[in-house]
Order: sequence, then C-alpha cells, then structure tokens
Amino acid sequence: MALIKSISGIRGTIGGAAGNGLTPIDVVKYAAAFGTWVLEKTQNNTIVIGRDARLSGDMVSRLVSATLQGLGINVIDLGLSTTPTVEMAVPAKNAGGGIILTASHNPKQWNALKLLNAAGEFISDEDGKQVLALGDAEAFDFAPVTKLGKYTTDDTFLQEHINAILALPLVDKQAIKAKNFRVVVDAVNSTGGFAVPMLLQQLGVEVIEKLFCEPTGDFAHNPEPLPENLRDIARVLEKGSFDLGIVVDPDVDRLALVNEDGTMFGEEYTLVAVADYVLQQSGGGNTVSNLSSTRALRDVTEKQGGSYAAAAVGEVNVVNKMKETGAIIGGEGNGGIIYPELHYGRDSLVGIALFLSHLAKTGMTMTRLRASYPNYFISKNKIELTPEINTDEVLVRMEERYAKQPINTIDGVKIEFDKEWVHLRKSNTEPIIRIYAESDSNATADHLANKIIGDIKEIISK
Repeated sequence: MALIKSISGIRGTIGGAAGNGLTPIDVVKYAAAFGTWVLEKTQNNTIVIGRDARLSGDMVSRLVSATLQGLGINVIDLGLSTTPTVEMAVPAKNAGGGIILTASHNPKQWNALKLLNAAGEFISDEDGKQVLALGDAEAFDFAPVTKLGKYTTDDTFLQEHINAILALPLVDKQAIKAKNFRVVVDAVNSTGGFAVPMLLQQLGVEVIEKLFCEPTGDFAHNPEPLPENLRDIARVLEKGSFDLGIVVDPDVDRLALVNEDGTMFGEEYTLVAVADYVLQQSGGGNTVSNLSSTRALRDVTEKQGGSYAAAAVGEVNVVNKMKETGAIIGGEGNGGIIYPELHYGRDSLVGIALFLSHLAKTGMTMTRLRASYPNYFISKNKIELTPEINTDEVLVRMEERYAKQPINTIDGVKIEFDKEWVHLRKSNTEPIIRIYAESDSNATADHLANKIIGDIKEIISK
C-alpha cells in the first residue's frame, strides 16, 4: 500500500493503515487542508468536484464533499465526469478551486485528490507545499452548525464542455461529417465511455463501436494507454472495417490513437498531429512540450515558421511555459493535448475534435498521415541506485562529462546530439535515475541509452 503526497495532489492505494494508503482518514485530512487553503487564498467558499468511474470514487467523493461542507464550503458535484470538464467548470462556476477524484492511468486500487486553483489549473509548487503543510499541521477550523456548506449536483456541464469544443473555429464539424468516419472507442470502463461517444455523435461520426465503455470502474485492462495494453482494440481494427481507434485513460486527459490496420499511431504523435493541424490553420505559432517528449513537435513547429520550447516534466510546468512563450498548442508526449483557446489543461475531447478535423481535411488514412511525420523512437529506461549514492551529484557529473553538447538542466539533465537526445531525471520517491533517449530507430535509441547507462555506472564505480 502507498500514499504519495506531492504538489499536484494526494495519491494512494485504497485500504491499509492511515498514512500508508489513501484511507478515509487521509481523504478527510487533505480535503480539509485544500478547503482551508482555498478559503485563505481566495475568500471564495465554493469548490467544484468531479470523479472518474473507479470503484472507490463514490466513497471518496462523499468523504470529500462532507469534509468541505464541514468547513463551510459550498460543493458543486459534477459526479461522473472528466478531468478537463472539471477544469473548465471551476472558472465557469466562479469557484475558488476544484478537486478531481482520479488516479488517472493508475490501476483500479488507486485513487487521488487532484487539486485545481480558481483558474481551473493545477496548483503551483508553492501552493502545493502550503496545502501539504496545512494537512500535516491539521490546521483546520471547521464551521459552526449554522454555517455548514451546501451540496448541489450538476450533470449538465459535460455538454457545456462539448458545446465549447464544437464552437471552436478549428473544429470542422462539416468536414468530419462528410467523411462518414467509422470509429472504435476504448474507454477502459470509465467516464470516457460516455463522454467520447457523446462528442463523436455530435461531431457527425457515422459509426461508433464501443469497447469497454460501461463506466463500471472495473478496468478491463491496464488503464495506461500503452501499446501492450491495447491489444483488444487493435484486434477489432485489424479486421479492416473501421477508420481509426480512439483510446482514453480513466479521467480522459490522455489520448492514444490506433490506425485503421490495428497498428499504433503512437502516443507521442497525438500531440504532433494535432499541433501540425493547429499550426497549419493558424499560419504558424509557438509550441511547448516537456523535455521527455519527441523532437517531432519541434520539427513540425519550425516547418511552419514557429518556435518550440521545452518545459520541465509536469502539466503545470508545460502550462507555465506555454503562457510565457504565447504557445498556441502544447502538451505532453503521453497523449496530453493542451489547447489554450479552450482552456489550459490536457483534454482528450478537444484533441479528438481537432484530430478528426485534421484527418478529414487531409483525406489521408491514419497510416498515411502517420507516415507523413518525422519518425523518431524513444527508449525508456531506468537505473536503480543504492540509497547512499547522491543522485544529484551523478547528474552534475554527467553534465560535466557532456559539457561540449547542448544541455538543458531545468529538469534533470537533457543532452542534445544533433537530432538525438537523452534525458536523465531522478525519481522524487526512490533512488532511481530515469533515462529516456530518442533517435530515428529503436536500435540507435537503445544504443544511446545504454551508452549513457554505462557512463553513469562508471561514475558510480569511481
């Protein structure tokens, strides 16, 4: 069992002893901490909550709601929803913050409280530390009985979210409808099971084949949308009756696409393709992704005359860099699309609408569209260190060793080699260095990663 407290929220496995899992006591403690922070920070006593379909969601939601009411906070509960829907609802409802009850791509035994500020964006590092400090100190002042918060529900906001997507100038509903697309959807038995078909129907998609779309929370496969977990949808597409497959994670902020022949479009290329479309339609512009994402985004950005910038890993860091550079599209290589014209948050639904507009306008098949982009491969590795080894010092030594190469140190050490790169990051929770390398083939990416792993071992042995 595990409980992980970080700036972005509180995540843990359900069950176990308090402090060792996400028990009811931990849920109440950190919901109270966040509610207290919102009251102190904004003097606004309304918080929006929503959840994915995982098995513990109803229990956790009721604990959170009651705790916030106990602080005198009014709760607007969207019920079964998506992360981007809650993000958009917070400012729309003039709330002081939001809590999304989801462990994202983690297995069904996990849940989490993800914390949003009044703009509907993930709270900052500084704000997160304040919330954790309030929780650790248990510095809560609950309301008297005459001033308890009110509880209301709103199951209409998903439609408002979809309406906002349909109203975007770059979402071409007519072009999509004219293509008579046949689509398979895998929503891993969570809220994407109704949210994605609802969007597709209103976009004019002709056939929607639902796979694992009952929001039972009993995930049919590992919920992280990686190729090894998507064999069922691949088998459906292999039969040749559909144009593409759409896969989302349990809270619908990561989007993976499957080609018409059952091969993977590539999670890294979700953002590349959507950004390419947005850049083409906008006459160029700036883009942002994190340091561990494919170089292909930089290539398509520069091809359209724009500038690319890399951010530290983490959605809040990508959003901050997008605001700083005026980026018109950005996100993360895990299938996370951030389109500021809608809102500053990863959003699979807007990603789907923009991607289908792109596919419709090109007239290409999925495989042809994928082949039109630069082809890169990322090798993902890690090296475990003994606890006494100073991982920060190892990274500094690696930076010194490759001082003649372009290096970025905003998040670990990223070393550029022409069109190849390697990114070294230490884990915040265990003595591990993660090593991601990208090249134009799997073999050369693996070779580059192994070369760096050899360097690290050599440094450690001295």
